[in-house]
Amino acid sequence: WESFLPSRVLVQPVQLICLYAPAYHLILEGILILWIIRLLFSKTYKLQERSDLTPKEKEELIEEWQPEPLVPPVPKDHPALNYNVVSGPPTHIITVNGKECINFASFNFLGLLDNEKVKSAAQASLKKYGVGTCGPRGFYGTFDVHLELEERLAKFMRTEEAIIYSYGFATIASAIPAYSKRGDIVFVDEAACFAIQKGLQASRSNIKLFKHNDMADLERLLKEQETEDQKNPRKARVTRRFIVVEGLYMNTGDVCPLPELIKLKYKYKVRIFLEESLSFGVLGEHGRGITEHFGINIDDIDLISANMENSLASIGGFCCGRSFIIDHQRLSGQGYCFSASLPPLLAAAAIEALNIMEDNPDIFQTLRAKCERIHELLQGISGLKVVGESFSPALHLQLEESCGSRENDVKLLKRVVDYCMNSGIALTQARYLEKEEKCLPPPRTRTGQICIELDCCLGFLFPQIIRMSVLHYSDFTLDIQVLPLMALKPD
Repeated sequence: WESFLPSRVLVQPVQLICLYAPAYHLILEGILILWIIRLLFSKTYKLQERSDLTPKEKEELIEEWQPEPLVPPVPKDHPALNYNVVSGPPTHIITVNGKECINFASFNFLGLLDNEKVKSAAQASLKKYGVGTCGPRGFYGTFDVHLELEERLAKFMRTEEAIIYSYGFATIASAIPAYSKRGDIVFVDEAACFAIQKGLQASRSNIKLFKHNDMADLERLLKEQETEDQKNPRKARVTRRFIVVEGLYMNTGDVCPLPELIKLKYKYKVRIFLEESLSFGVLGEHGRGITEHFGINIDDIDLISANMENSLASIGGFCCGRSFIIDHQRLSGQGYCFSASLPPLLAAAAIEALNIMEDNPDIFQTLRAKCERIHELLQGISGLKVVGESFSPALHLQLEESCGSRENDVKLLKRVVDYCMNSGIALTQARYLEKEEKCLPPPRTRTGQICIELDCCLGFLFPQIIRMSVLHYSDFTLDIQVLPLMALKPD
């Protein structure tokens, strides 16, 4: 009976614990016991009593209280709140705020926006289908003209399949998070456009920026990741890796070094996503983009994305590649699944634009020649430098030297743009969401040339007006003589 006494029942387990338990266990348990005892016997604290306010005092406090603003204050003169209103089609001559100007502001590169064939196709589709679709692709928003456009785009780009979106910005912003998820790794050029940045943000992937078009810096990051993968091979097996670049960069006007990127892709076993909104319908013998420009096999690219809002003069965007890759977007592409599908009249317009591109391949050589001519004429403007490739239809004019701050640079370029507008030249100033950009580009004036329709003499006047605007609004000294406009000749 002594073995069943309470003292023995309690003491023996304690003795065993003391003999065989590690010392740090005993210390930790002792601390926990002391902490529990302290909580049990500690005094409870009462809130300080405060006198009740009178109704009058309560009303005064309510009147004095001001809620925090829902959004930060925006000045009335902010550019986003002051629009340049266009009346009429934005062809090579555009009417802005009631004034006719030569259009160097829009991205109607091939001049198809006011093409009679394109307009006729859109009008015929409007009579047949109506204005919109009022439903996403999965809910009675798929029309036969959508399927025809996807088939034509796949055939034109020489890929297995294509998918169209109703909004150009949402195309790459939806495609990236459809494949890259939390824990995956994306190597992206620091000059990537804002649509790519939003797609990366939505993916919640691990983002690694490399210097613009710097393949040595990219390979450094790839080697570092390879070393990390060797330390944890189990995690590496389930981690996907992507390289995201633009064919022709919106923010710089440069082309990506695609041949070098292909070598790194196979060397380090990564996938390449290529955004071609500016290069599609511009580069290559037939306008197929950067892959045709460099003679790269289209199968070496995992996914190609582009919008139809530039060369095709329509709305929306598309992705193309292998069938199993594209089909995944029909289930996971947010912009595809949850947005109303592309209006049929815009799909019909894009199909007709593709017909014109296929029937007239010479337009791409004409575009390239006029781009190079404008690029040449813009050289030598004291105080300004041209940024971008000579064959790029979207050029950037940037200050050679800063005025001391970004704000002053922006104001000076704004005065240059206003002077050109008053002189009959429509330009646009590149704008950015400064607090959200990963790598904020310097202030620039962007020119989108409608080179196919642009008369050579008009193209020659444009650089002269730029020169005069710089002379008028800055202390720069020009090395050339500014001639009266009436005396200017193309050659």
